Amino acid sequence: MTAAVLAVPGPVESRPLRLERRTRPEARAGEVVVEVEACALCRTDLHLATGELALRRAPIVPGHQAVGRVVEVGAGVERALEGRRVGVAWLHETCGRCRFCVRGDENLCEAAEFTGWTVDGGLARWVRAPAAFVHRLSDAVDPVDTAPLLCAGIIGYRCLRTTGLDARGWRDARLGVFGFGAAGHIAIQLARSRGAEVFVFTRGERHRALARDLGAAWTGDSDATPPSPLDAAIVFAPAGEVVPSALRALDAGGTLVLGGIHMSPIPELPYALLYRERGIRSVANNTRADAREFLAEAERAGVRTSVQVYRIDAVNGALADLAGDRVQGAAVVDLRAT
Repeated sequence: MTAAVLAVPGPVESRPLRLERRTRPEARAGEVVVEVEACALCRTDLHLATGELALRRAPIVPGHQAVGRVVEVGAGVERALEGRRVGVAWLHETCGRCRFCVRGDENLCEAAEFTGWTVDGGLARWVRAPAAFVHRLSDAVDPVDTAPLLCAGIIGYRCLRTTGLDARGWRDARLGVFGFGAAGHIAIQLARSRGAEVFVFTRGERHRALARDLGAAWTGDSDATPPSPLDAAIVFAPAGEVVPSALRALDAGGTLVLGGIHMSPIPELPYALLYRERGIRSVANNTRADAREFLAEAERAGVRTSVQVYRIDAVNGALADLAGDRVQGAAVVDLRAT
C-alpha cells in the first residue's frame, strides 16, 4: 500500500513526508482494518512533521481524521461491522483502568495511544484500529467532506463545551473565535445553531470572508477590539501571543479556552487581564462520547465543511499550504486515487 511516512522531522520545504509501499496490516483480536477513502490534515500533523511537537514513535504514518470502510475484523469483533463506513480519530485507545478512565475522563488517560502519533495513522491506504474506538458513519456521507469532523469538529465541540456557556445559556451569548481554520469554521456553525453571536479574529481576508459567509457577526485581526465584550472565547490558533489580546476582549467572568495540543509560548500576563474572574482552560484530546455527541449535533445542525483536496503524492504541498495559512477551511487527502 502507499503510505506517507515521517521518519525525521524538518521544515516543510524539506518535504518531510516520504511515500512508501507497505503491506496491508492484519486485524488482531478486537481490531478492524479500514480501507481509507479520505484523511484530513490537522495542525498537529504539521507540528509533528516540522518537529514542533516531539515524535513519540519513528517512523510514523501521521493522520488522525480518516474515513473509510472496514475490510477486515479481528477475533471478538461483530461481523456486521465489516463493510461499514467508519471514522478513525485521534484517540486510538485508552487503558480503561487509570483514575481518569474510571471517572469518565478517558481523554486524560495516562496510557492513551494516539492515531498518527504513537500508532500509524490514516495517511495510508489502510489503517488498523481498535473496533471500540472507531466511529460508525452513514454510508451516505461524503468521505472528503466528513474527514475534518473527526478532529477539527470533535475538538471544536469540546472547546465549546469547555467555555461554560452550556450552563449560562447560548442564546445571544457573545463567543470569540481566534484563528479560523478547520476547527473554527466548524465550531462557528455549531455556536450559531445554538443561538450565539460569533466574533472571529483571524488573519487574511479570505478567512474573514468565509467567517462572514458562515454567519459571523463581526470579523477582525487578532489584536482588534470587538464591538462588545465577549462572554467566552476559543483560541484555535497555535499562537501564544494571541492569549493577552483574547483576555482583553473577555467580559468579567468569561472563560478563554485554548484548543490546541501545541502552542507557542504565552507572554507574561498582567494580573489585570485575569482579574474579575476571567479564566483560562485548555482542552486535551477528546472522549468517544464527545465524538458521538458532536457527530449527532453536526447532522442536526447541517454542518458543512469547506475543504481543499489533495492527492497523497501532494501531501507535502498540503503541509506547506497549512504552514503558509493558504488553506481555507480544511485540507483533505483523497486516498481513493492511490
